[in-house]
Amino acid sequence: MKPASTDIHDQLAAIRDTIVGCERCPRLRSYCQRIAHDKRRAYRDDTYWGRPVPGFGDPFARLLLVGLAPAAHGANRTGRVFTGDGNGGSGDFLMTALNRTGFASLPTSSRIDDGLALYDAYIVMAVRCAPPDNAPEPEEIARCLDHLDAEVAELARAQVVVALGKIAFDVWLRLLKRRGATIGSPRPQFGHGVLARVDAPNGVPAIVLGCYHPSRQNTNTGRLTPEMMESVFRKAKELLK
Repeated sequence: MKPASTDIHDQLAAIRDTIVGCERCPRLRSYCQRIAHDKRRAYRDDTYWGRPVPGFGDPFARLLLVGLAPAAHGANRTGRVFTGDGNGGSGDFLMTALNRTGFASLPTSSRIDDGLALYDAYIVMAVRCAPPDNAPEPEEIARCLDHLDAEVAELARAQVVVALGKIAFDVWLRLLKRRGATIGSPRPQFGHGVLARVDAPNGVPAIVLGCYHPSRQNTNTGRLTPEMMESVFRKAKELLK
């Protein structure tokens, strides 16, 4: 009999292939390919990934992070979520918090071959292609939900979700409802540090924590500080069984 760990890696690899080959959203695919061709001057010698970006992390993770979408010159360039968006970018800001709370081996995320490993954590995106102005359209978010559903279905140990931003928070609730969860009324509302517990079927993480997205717009203005982000992951760690 093939070990369960082999099954999980094989299944996630198959899902990865499906995500990478996705062509459902012509606007996003066109934008990603144009960015990969034109490049940013600082990365003109790099070969851009330019394709949809799958999740990354520990397949046996109890903590699941849901982000918004790849950055045009970050994950769209490197092929790994929250990777390569520059010194002090969202990837480094996020990994510093994860490293300080024991979920990441490094406090930075610069290249796909930098040796970064996640411990008991897995990161997925609501949308797998970089959108213009970081603003995916509603129908693009809807089309991408199948990819999120497929990955989450294989992350059988996941217990707690940290939603990075309002869109990710809303997408997670949408997935829970699709899976048969009772969202209840009033509907949970996004907020930094807000904890929502949802009546969800077995096997679906029903605890979700809101966290401001570590975009430069939030971190450079002080809306999100390192201490604020770290506190969310410390709270998430306390909730893990």
